[in-house]
Amino acid sequence: MQVEECFNLEKYRVLKAPSSAFYIPNFLTPEDEDSLLSKIYEVPKPKWTILSNRRLQNWGGLPHAKGMVPEVIPSWLNNYVIRVGSLDLFDGKQPNHVLINEYQPSQGIMPHFDGPLFYPTISTITVGSHTLLDFYKPTDETDDGVIGYQNLYIGSFLLERRSLVCFKESMYSSYMHGIKEVFEDNLVDNNILNDVAETSQTLVRGTRLSITIRHFPKVLKFKMKLGH
Repeated sequence: MQVEECFNLEKYRVLKAPSSAFYIPNFLTPEDEDSLLSKIYEVPKPKWTILSNRRLQNWGGLPHAKGMVPEVIPSWLNNYVIRVGSLDLFDGKQPNHVLINEYQPSQGIMPHFDGPLFYPTISTITVGSHTLLDFYKPTDETDDGVIGYQNLYIGSFLLERRSLVCFKESMYSSYMHGIKEVFEDNLVDNNILNDVAETSQTLVRGTRLSITIRHFPKVLKFKMKLGH
């Protein structure tokens, strides 16, 4: 998808979701997707951080409460940062940080908030495979300090390959989001909030890469070069 000179973001607002969410199918072309997948997997192994249920790459710097030491984002990735920035999803600010998560089939992430370090807008490109991103309205903390969410599911976004999704305002700050650890997604059993072209009732997951593009406000004044 080439960003139009007068791009109408409102065309992609998800009306069934709480304020505010946008979903752009086919934001990438198949050629874009192939190129991104190739570049991501060409990255040296030390760039990957291995977690218990997935692995990830961090680009742009390591976010910290005291500030982020900026890292130059490579051009193969920064092209998409610029493209997302041109949509003005960040209210005039430019995105400067990318987190790439790899999810194998059956891998997911517990419901969580992204927290206050970033500007309260998140945008994610999906490549490789679909997923269902589930949203929950949290309850008050329990006696052991755990935030409850099990009985407060509000709905899911079907994130199709090559799509871009953006969450702002209450969708960022008031609703937890997560991905179930399953091999396939039954769309009939879920409240799908966004309009999608998919008509199959059950979708089998492949390996998905999420490319999350955000704005980190507190950037320190010196940059870190790649390889140092």
